[in-house]
Amino acid sequence: MDLNIRGRKALVTGADSGIGLATARLLLAEGATVIMTDRDPDALVHAVEQVPDVDNRPYAFAADVTDAADIARLAQQVEDAVGDLDILINVAGIHGAGGLFHEISQDGWDHTIDVDLMGPVRVTRAFLPGLRRGGWGRIVFVSSEDAVQPYDDELPYCAAKAGLLSLAKGLSRTYASEGLLVNTVSPAFIESPMTDEMMSQRAESLGATFDEAIASFLQEERPFMELGRRGQPDEVANVIAFLCSDAASFVNGSNYRVDSGSVATI
Repeated sequence: MDLNIRGRKALVTGADSGIGLATARLLLAEGATVIMTDRDPDALVHAVEQVPDVDNRPYAFAADVTDAADIARLAQQVEDAVGDLDILINVAGIHGAGGLFHEISQDGWDHTIDVDLMGPVRVTRAFLPGLRRGGWGRIVFVSSEDAVQPYDDELPYCAAKAGLLSLAKGLSRTYASEGLLVNTVSPAFIESPMTDEMMSQRAESLGATFDEAIASFLQEERPFMELGRRGQPDEVANVIAFLCSDAASFVNGSNYRVDSGSVATI
């Protein structure tokens, strides 16, 4: 599929694995110039090694989205390498503090919000001037089903992801007249290191195998995921890439669920 983004310059955060890596690979295949970033330099190097051998090899710069100095340095590195961005995809995030509300510490709340909400805020603030200069741009935030269907043992994550929906909607109203379109994608239970860790912990607590933990989680916690499996990162990346393309030229301020029906409402 030709998304007509050849030559567009895209930054993908959280690009060392999962949805971020899948998105970077797809954009590269479509001819975009891609900058991959994540916190762990070694993991980022490993991710770049997994990218198919294409003519337009990705740039890779490590940065921590919770560190303002890191983000400023990243912005300068990107500027020096490619100039202004056309596309910004905010994927970096964590599951964060879990447990019932009264069991979660202030530090747990602070860290989860700092990574999952304020991280994208920092990155977007840093790159917004360049995105506005181009007259054509795309920002995509990766939120979650949890943003609109909160779970009582994941409230910091749910609140942060709900904040991203509101942030994206507000930005979409501010900058669309400049050609900068802003949208969100909300996955559910995608195969990734984050859900691997969740299922490993579940398997240990239940005395079950990893696959049994997934099956019981789907049955007990996500009964509306009608396909009965974890999603694949590529299935989310496909929707992100569409939102970055000219095919989505009339899509702004929208939230696309990629969740197998997990959200029970219309």
